[in-house]
Amino acid sequence: MPDLTNVDRSFVALESPTAGRNGAGFHPCQGLYHVRAGARPRVAFIASHYNVDFSEHYLASHLAERGFGFLGWNTRFRGNEAFFLLEHALIDIGAGVRWLRESAGVEYVVLLGNSGGGSLMAAYQSQAVDPHIRPSPGMALPAAVEKLPACDAYVSLNAHAGRPEVLTAWMDPAVTDEADPLSVDPTLDMYDAANGPPYDEAFLSRYRKAQAARNDRITDWVHAELARLAEHGARDRAFLLFRTWADPRLLDGSLDPSDRPVGVCYAGDPMRANYSPRGIGLTNTLRTWLSMWSLRDSQCRGAPHLGRITTPALVIQSLADTGVFPSDARSIHAALASGDKELVLLPGDHYLLEPEHIRSEVAERITVWLAERGLRP
Repeated sequence: MPDLTNVDRSFVALESPTAGRNGAGFHPCQGLYHVRAGARPRVAFIASHYNVDFSEHYLASHLAERGFGFLGWNTRFRGNEAFFLLEHALIDIGAGVRWLRESAGVEYVVLLGNSGGGSLMAAYQSQAVDPHIRPSPGMALPAAVEKLPACDAYVSLNAHAGRPEVLTAWMDPAVTDEADPLSVDPTLDMYDAANGPPYDEAFLSRYRKAQAARNDRITDWVHAELARLAEHGARDRAFLLFRTWADPRLLDGSLDPSDRPVGVCYAGDPMRANYSPRGIGLTNTLRTWLSMWSLRDSQCRGAPHLGRITTPALVIQSLADTGVFPSDARSIHAALASGDKELVLLPGDHYLLEPEHIRSEVAERITVWLAERGLRP
């Protein structure tokens, strides 16, 4: 068992090519660099998320104790999801990659795409090897996003397929009025006992189509609202998105079967969470919706980016995860363009809190996989 107390942590704060220090003095990009005491690693990980603070990521100490560097890295959008724009997030990740190579002396950088960060880190590598993304509507594409340093390996850990995909799979299609969180079409309500669980194929087919239709309706409204605002000299506005804990797999264990507990989500009881003011995509600007959540317009969908990744790639999925399912991991693995890719299914929940020692086991699996490819610390 590694000695996790034998790890040094250094605060790293950087300006970004498209954002400097603000008036209060803090940098847009911040994180913690974890290394084994006295070590100067030649291989380091970088992990970022669309919104969640990854500076103290749960694998950081486990991988650092095994001799790797680990930069838990936050872009300017940490805790600020409502204003997310993909191009600027990628630029901020690039600042962290450059710091690892130029300041920390790292030779090889491994992208760790965990949870929602899976598609974000895939988008980073995709853009680095084949610049292709479009600017957010009404904005110019920053030159810095065309010059991102590519990384050397990609690890997907309990990762969602993409930001629009996970939102749409979770969103409640029974909403009839986006301004009223209590509005319900009972024929599409997964929490109405008349519909299940278990849910039959006809209901599920209608349900999934209605989820996509809800996403598209919001996208249509966003475009119309941007046009309306422009007529009055305004550029953007905020809006709320209700009811995003409604994936039928939460209540029906026969769908996408795994070892997960049925009847729970990351926020506890699914129905209670669904009607609470908590959930992904709750607050948005119009441009953030188009950048991150829209099925039609977002460039945060995973598969197109995974299809540009040719570096060695490892996909790890916990079988008791209540929000990422075996089909997600298999889809990620299938979408990767790498000729050297592996899929590993392990016990454990989303955060690897259980079973005991699973975090250490995952870190060891990653370490051995990298060593087999000559990427030793």
